[in-house]
Amino acid sequence: MSLIDGILLTLVNAIVCLALPRLLSVILASKKPQNNLPKQSPIELEDSHPKISSYVDATP
Repeated sequence: MSLIDGILLTLVNAIVCLALPRLLSVILASKKPQNNLPKQSPIELEDSHPKISSYVDATP
């Protein structure tokens, strides 16, 4: 195999490796069923990080 064949094969391989994942993502994204249900708002917690009001001694 000559140098030109190796360079050409490398270029074709690079183009395929860059284009194939993008092409697959476009094809698979168009096949997903669309969910037309309205999205629910997330449940909000009142206080997820309560403050400790007094010092707690954890040593025995």
